[in-house]
Amino acid sequence: MKRIVFVFILMICINGFLSAQLRREKPAAVDMDSRKLAKIADVVNESIAAGDIPGAVVGVVRYNKLVFLEAYGNKQVYPDTVVMTANTVFDLASVSKPVSTATCVMILMEQGKLRLMDDVARYIPDYQGWTDTVSGAKSPIRIVHLLTHTSGLPPYAPVEELKKIYTTPNPDGLITHISTVKRNNPPGTVFDYSCLNFISLQRIIETISGLSLQEFSQQYLFRPLGMYHTDYNPVGETLALTAPTEKQPDGSVLRGKVHDPLANIMNGGISGNAGLFSNAEDLAVYIAMILNGGQIGDVRILSPLTVKAMTRVPRKFTEFGRALGWDVYSDYEHDGDIFGAEAFGHTGYTGTSLTIDPESHTGVIILTNRVHPNDSGSTNRLRDVIANIVAGSVGVAVKK
Repeated sequence: MKRIVFVFILMICINGFLSAQLRREKPAAVDMDSRKLAKIADVVNESIAAGDIPGAVVGVVRYNKLVFLEAYGNKQVYPDTVVMTANTVFDLASVSKPVSTATCVMILMEQGKLRLMDDVARYIPDYQGWTDTVSGAKSPIRIVHLLTHTSGLPPYAPVEELKKIYTTPNPDGLITHISTVKRNNPPGTVFDYSCLNFISLQRIIETISGLSLQEFSQQYLFRPLGMYHTDYNPVGETLALTAPTEKQPDGSVLRGKVHDPLANIMNGGISGNAGLFSNAEDLAVYIAMILNGGQIGDVRILSPLTVKAMTRVPRKFTEFGRALGWDVYSDYEHDGDIFGAEAFGHTGYTGTSLTIDPESHTGVIILTNRVHPNDSGSTNRLRDVIANIVAGSVGVAVKK
């Protein structure tokens, strides 16, 4: 009996280990041209030379295989220089929104715990909707408005003002501010990207589940997928692998502490809008799960229909170009010029981005810490150019 139990536990551990990394393959094995992919080095090194980024890690996923993973430049240039490595962990910034928060919302949706048309006030008491100043008519903010950034909430919160009120991280105080702050537009009428939407979603997840966003995402998403270097407020080996971000007034650099001020100051690093740390190999597993209809190996996170619902623009929201946590064709989109109309992705302020194209079954991971050390440089053009290189390599493998 003890031997059977031991073998069973061993199998679980092996399966967990195998799920932590995708199988590595040469590009030609999935009909991609490695010579074209090699051009990624040229454009990344140009960005490094221009001072836009200190370094980068780029990964490409196709057909559940990791077919490209390269590190460039340095992960740190201040106070000393440290070379970039492929396993470097990055502050994902707003890429946290779809990978963690929105995915957790979809998990709860599958469990029958919420629906898109639910009034946010159902989960957050005193959460105000829109009141017409002429007629007095009221319009509630619904979960779908939060996910598509059409809630009418302002883009951000006044961090310095909140710091004067709260001397320590105070998620309840932040939610009170969001619940009552002046709304800019009636819900569902204007796309206005707002971190407050996803902090609201965090509170909904935590209210329904009784778990913190960190606990819920680990239990239902990251641990099942074997994404062992993906977490909020990283510690241990994950922290040791983390690239620094911005230089601080005292001369130190942020490392393993979220760069986003709201997530850092008000939410203690666990926040629906930012705060997730991860590396390319873990994100490759997540992308493969999405491309494979919510499942990888024996681990299913979402159903195929849920993945489709999450990654397409909802009816009545087509003018805005936002899916449920993902960007499809809004002005924020940086998926290049070649991938198909179904491609979606998301960017992060620190210089991170994901692009996923269901039509070609391809995913692109770009991880940089462009805010190191002085919050300068831009990765917008680099994102598009790399996406074009990857898309241009699909279906043109060199035949021997």
